[in-house]
Amino acid sequence: MKILDRYLVTEFLRNLILITISFLFLFLIIDFFEKIRMFLSNQATFAQMGSYFFFRTPMIISQILPAAVLLASLLTFGYLSRHSEITAMKANGISLYRISLPILFIASLVCLLIFLLSEWVTPHTNDRSEYIRLIEVQKQKSMGTFKQDQIWYRGQKGIYNFRFFDAQTNTLKGITIHYLDRQMNLIMRMDAEVGEWKENHWLFHNVLITRFKEGEFPILSKVQQQVVDLPEKPSDFKVVQKDVEAMGYFELERYIRKLQSEGYDATRYIVDLHGKIAFSMVSIILAVIGFSFSLRSERSGGIAQGIGIGLIIGFSYWLVYAFGMSLGRSGTLSPFIAAWFANILFGAASVWLMLRVKT
Repeated sequence: MKILDRYLVTEFLRNLILITISFLFLFLIIDFFEKIRMFLSNQATFAQMGSYFFFRTPMIISQILPAAVLLASLLTFGYLSRHSEITAMKANGISLYRISLPILFIASLVCLLIFLLSEWVTPHTNDRSEYIRLIEVQKQKSMGTFKQDQIWYRGQKGIYNFRFFDAQTNTLKGITIHYLDRQMNLIMRMDAEVGEWKENHWLFHNVLITRFKEGEFPILSKVQQQVVDLPEKPSDFKVVQKDVEAMGYFELERYIRKLQSEGYDATRYIVDLHGKIAFSMVSIILAVIGFSFSLRSERSGGIAQGIGIGLIIGFSYWLVYAFGMSLGRSGTLSPFIAAWFANILFGAASVWLMLRVKT
């Protein structure tokens, strides 16, 4: 079986590499035309544009690999079936399940590769690509940093510290603002539980204000709500806030533990945490779907039909996956069920299709 395994692996890898490269160039072309106006309006250099797309490549590859595995599986087994090679293997007593093992092994390695990319590579390359786009090209000023799972920002009014910034709702949580004079002396400190961006201004809730006067005890005052005059808008803090896609699995896990220990709702982040594992495992499911459709009967040779049906089912995974994730983030489903909903559904379908294949 070593010769046969090498043959199957070679055919599958050749299709996988060609399909991945094709998808990569297609994705980059689409992304280029979406960003070209932004680049031209900001007079970006060719080096900046090239660097931006270079650092975007690892994330693109991690996203397109499951689809590439599906197509490679469909094409490989469809080609073998069309040229009666599957029939020859079965005539020598080799079952279709045994034939599929090398492909499933490669699909398992792809799952591992996707997880490693999302853990060790894409967080850094995404940070770099966003830095090129926002700072180098659009000339936005980065006045803050994301350190120790918190936002530290040097604003016009002083130094800001936020435990959590929700970019979707433009909400700040765990707010501490240090007001300084020109000699960098602390003159006032403001602590607030929540800050909302409403009608082009910040509305803070549960505010504690501490004023410092030289030679006197600090003066404390507390109010339920207060409109705070901060020159910064939510877009300024979005530059600093680290996105979930820019976090690895273990970094996101530490961030979730920190949010929960401070009493904040981390549901949407828990969903994303489970989603990182669930998405990395989908390559095996799609490989089984591709194998099953290509070999749905002994005389299966309809590659075009198999590819069409397989693609419809395969790409519909992303719709179901996104739907499940949205239900989880809204609290309708538990985070684990929401993240694994598509995998459970399509995994069951792939097992059913596999069992229907005539071995």
